[in-house]
Amino acid sequence: MTDNLELLNFIHTNAEMGKTTINQLLGVVKGGDFATVLESQVNEYTQIYDVAQNEISAAQQKPEKVSPLTKASTYLMINMNTLTNKTPSHISEMLIQGSTMGTIDITKRMNQYKGSDQKVKDLASRLLTFEENNINQLKVYLQ
Repeated sequence: MTDNLELLNFIHTNAEMGKTTINQLLGVVKGGDFATVLESQVNEYTQIYDVAQNEISAAQQKPEKVSPLTKASTYLMINMNTLTNKTPSHISEMLIQGSTMGTIDITKRMNQYKGSDQKVKDLASRLLTFEENNINQLKVYLQ
């Protein structure tokens, strides 16, 4: 059960950061195709987040949250990185870097928690595939 909870908490916090980051960037992006792509990504992060949260709650546990310090530093980093360059290319580069880190982290966790139930492994695989698809989707906007 510990493997399940630890992997679910990782998935939960990863999806929470994805939602938070992209929602902040949607405030910078001014509509169009790129905003639609980001909105779609927020929706998928939200779905993954909700599934992880429901599974954790079903185990009668409370999900871990992203620390306020981590959220604040991410908020500041995004503001600094988009202060002078708000182009889809620059924002895509930032998100690709984040999703690349996400694929590395989720792959490590999947290898670390091989004893997890299949349902949890499937959710982890869904997150991994989603992060990989995000990278490919965002490459179109690099210039």
